Amino acid sequence: MTDIFIDGSAGTTGLRIFERLSARKDLNLITLPDELRKDTKARKEALNDADIAFLCLPDAAAVEAVSLVESDRVAIIDTSTAHRVDPSWTYGFPELKRGGNYESIKNSKRIANPGCHASGFNALVEPLVESGILPADARLTCTSLTGYSGGGKKMIAEYESAEREPLLDAPRMYGLSQTHKHLPEMKAVCGLENEPIFCPIVAPFYSGMEVTVPLFASQIKGTADDIRAIYADYYKKGLVAYCENGDEGGFLSASALSGRDDMQITVCGNGERILLVSRFDNLGKGASGAAIQNMNILLGCDEAAGLDI
Repeated sequence: MTDIFIDGSAGTTGLRIFERLSARKDLNLITLPDELRKDTKARKEALNDADIAFLCLPDAAAVEAVSLVESDRVAIIDTSTAHRVDPSWTYGFPELKRGGNYESIKNSKRIANPGCHASGFNALVEPLVESGILPADARLTCTSLTGYSGGGKKMIAEYESAEREPLLDAPRMYGLSQTHKHLPEMKAVCGLENEPIFCPIVAPFYSGMEVTVPLFASQIKGTADDIRAIYADYYKKGLVAYCENGDEGGFLSASALSGRDDMQITVCGNGERILLVSRFDNLGKGASGAAIQNMNILLGCDEAAGLDI
């Protein structure tokens, strides 16, 4: 029986991890009463009693939690931004060659879970840079449409309030200063020389994510069909799959994979202007689902165990 502790189990990501793992017969969940959830001594004891600890905390709190772990036995899966570009941590996207890969994750005690927007971007761009069809000095743009659950409990309450402001009834762009916290990992994991221009948009639906990277044919050393072939070969294993015809009658819905833990990759456009699109659940492959997948790899079991795909 593997002992699991979720530090931050009351948050959106932590709660979903807890709900998924509660049904597992091979795991024992270490829990704290509500009055001790933020008690440092109690958290330290739980962290060191665990075989695997999930950190579902703000960055500073995640760094503090790591400092509390004294046992060499404990493996940590951190869902915060704090360690995603730290070279001493393994980046937890096993389908990517630069994303940790299966063996390094399996043998790691420190795994940084990817960011939601970054997961969609990296899944599209990293295979192209790795294969050489897209140069590392490419200057890219990325638009990412997400459901409001990615903003956590406060944003969920705002969107689901009966008195919500009318401005919330339409999609809202954010990250306007081009300093979004996912940009460093997007650049690092893909091996890019430049951070992309990134336009995240939150819309009035609960969950789902659609990430789009447009390319001109002149930016690549090949064709759209070459990109399709790269994706089809790259994603033969794991929870990411290339889909030849993924649209819904000429539309691509951002909520198509809501509630699921896998990711779908599609290539649209024409010979001159190409659209790379990834769709997934921002709380699934974009957060808790990815964390559980990394845990399954650590345990050496089916990586999709307990997930919805």
